[in-house]
Amino acid sequence: MKLAGTVASGLGRAQIFMSQAHYQEQFKEILGATAWPGTLNIELTGADLESYTELRNIAVPGASDGSQEVEPLRVNGFEREGRSFGGATAFLASISKDGQNWQRCAILIPDLTRHTETAEIIATSFLRELLPVNDGDMIHLIIR
Repeated sequence: MKLAGTVASGLGRAQIFMSQAHYQEQFKEILGATAWPGTLNIELTGADLESYTELRNIAVPGASDGSQEVEPLRVNGFEREGRSFGGATAFLASISKDGQNWQRCAILIPDLTRHTETAEIIATSFLRELLPVNDGDMIHLIIR
C-alpha cells in the first residue's frame, strides 16, 4: 500500500505519550531502536485518505484476520499512577520526500484519536530534520 500526503503541524501532545518507557520498549521491537519522542503528521486526502481509512479499519483491535497485505503490530496500553495510556497499532513503512531516499518508519494509529485524516509517523530519528521537511511538503509512504 502506498500513501502520499502533506506534512502538517500537530498539537505537540505526542511527546508526552512517545516518551513513556512502556511504549518505548515496544517501539524498540517494532523499529529496532527507541523512537524519537514525537510524531510527524501527514494530512491525507482523496484516494490516499480512503486507503488510510482501510488501514485504520485493520488497526481496530480484533479486526485483523491475518489475510491483509500489511501486518498490524500491537502496541499495548498501560496504567500508571491512576492514569491510563491507551494502546495503538503500528504498521511498518518507509517514508520519503523525493521518492528516492527512503527511511524506515511506522504509521502509528492510536486506539483513541481524533486524527481520522492524519497519519502519525514514528521513527528512530527526528524526521523533520532527517528528510528534511516543513509543513506543506509532500511525503510518500510505502506500508510494508
